[in-house]
Amino acid sequence: MNRVIVYIDGFNLYFGLKSKNWKRLYWLNLQKLAQNLLSVDQVLKRTKYFTSRISLPPDKAKRQSIFIEALMTLPDFDIYFGHYQANTITCYRCQNIISKPNEKMTDVNIAVEMLCDAFCDHFDTAILVSADGDLLAPIQKIRSFFPYKRVVLAFPPDRFSSALQSAASANFMIGRKKLADSLFPDQVISKNGFILTKPTEWA
Repeated sequence: MNRVIVYIDGFNLYFGLKSKNWKRLYWLNLQKLAQNLLSVDQVLKRTKYFTSRISLPPDKAKRQSIFIEALMTLPDFDIYFGHYQANTITCYRCQNIISKPNEKMTDVNIAVEMLCDAFCDHFDTAILVSADGDLLAPIQKIRSFFPYKRVVLAFPPDRFSSALQSAASANFMIGRKKLADSLFPDQVISKNGFILTKPTEWA
């Protein structure tokens, strides 16, 4: 069987769902989604999810924490955290200075994991769920050093990169049905035995 690792760019997937207004699909069992992306001759070895914790607004941060706790119940599933960096922006009209947080390290973490897994021969096929053009370099390196390995792009809804498309072995858009077939049940038991309930805002 063809060994597969799925790498999921959390914010790229989230903003794709958000742009389509598919809120009820936020409650994704990402391990199940990864499984649903495979063909019949493939076996899922691991799923790797990349994100950063938010702190504001509090209600949104709470929903994210519930979701991350649900993901932590999944087997053969790893979460890699980046962080937010506050950048200052000056308004050219009024000269007011505001702070704008930028998410950092997700693309670097994905690149490192993909390259390490390729060099350690942990996969035959890497499926990357992202349309972030910054990931072009690691895809090119993997295909250059390991021409027998495949890197397949699974573009999130409403997301696309022609540069990534040209570099990858293959590509496809994740459809609504695959997402709808990959949801958690409304309630999930956490590792600590607590009931995690799907946020009502995602109904």
